[in-house]
Amino acid sequence: MDLEEEGGESLPARERVSGGRALVPGLHFIATPIGAARDITLRALDILREADVLAAEDTRTLRHLMEIHGVPLAGRVVLAYHDHSGEGARARLLRALGEGLSVAYASEAGTPLVSDPGYHLGRAAIEAGYPVYAAPGPSAVLAALTVSGLPTDRFLFAGFPPSGGSARRKWLRDFAAVPATLVFYESPKRVGEMLGDLVTEYGADRAAVVCRELTKRFEEVRRGTLATLAEEFSAAPVKGEIVVLVDRAAERVVGAEEVEAALRERLARMSVKDAAAEVAGLLGLPRREVYQAALELEKGR
Repeated sequence: MDLEEEGGESLPARERVSGGRALVPGLHFIATPIGAARDITLRALDILREADVLAAEDTRTLRHLMEIHGVPLAGRVVLAYHDHSGEGARARLLRALGEGLSVAYASEAGTPLVSDPGYHLGRAAIEAGYPVYAAPGPSAVLAALTVSGLPTDRFLFAGFPPSGGSARRKWLRDFAAVPATLVFYESPKRVGEMLGDLVTEYGADRAAVVCRELTKRFEEVRRGTLATLAEEFSAAPVKGEIVVLVDRAAERVVGAEEVEAALRERLARMSVKDAAAEVAGLLGLPRREVYQAALELEKGR
């Protein structure tokens, strides 16, 4: 039965067995290849084979992937669920979950919910009390971290920056001092401009990596300083999926004189509490220590 054609009416539950067990009811998120079709997991193929209802960010991509691996549709529809599909598609999938069916959702490429509309579906299912499962697998973020050579013990995935120059620079500025490797997605049309903004906001010498077309035929990884990469990517346009990684900010040693100067400037126009809070946040210092220093300065005035 076609959910779209039938207006979301009840679907008959079908027993599909893999290893002697039927797929449990609930929402199953499936990670799909970001390039090489063989990167899909055996568990993901089992879920695609067994699920009562299939949903995908791009139905053509999922159908093609299933054809490659010999997974039959067996009369099932692949329901489109993306940023523009509206509340109707989500309501149909929730209704299927309410009927005790198993629903498999696949993003166009990579892990669902990472820069992906599956987030809203997962949140709605959880709020409605339905079980949610994940079949982990390919991820452009983790693949890029693996080949980057940058520290991986702590990282922050920030997604796509704004497309406009001033908005992008302001947005990037918020991550400049984060003590972690930064991971961004970017359009190949704007990656040169973004790298130039990173030089402006983070400095020319900060280490960075640009990954293009990961796991695909023309995979490319360029490493260097932000200044070097900005020059390289401004010279010629590129194509493909882009991941930009930037090394964490160097630890800054803050001296007592800098703290005192910052506090004196603010104590002239703020309360002790407010001045200490602002300086602590600005310099990345414990608020209690800065507050004690502010009290000492206030006593001596």
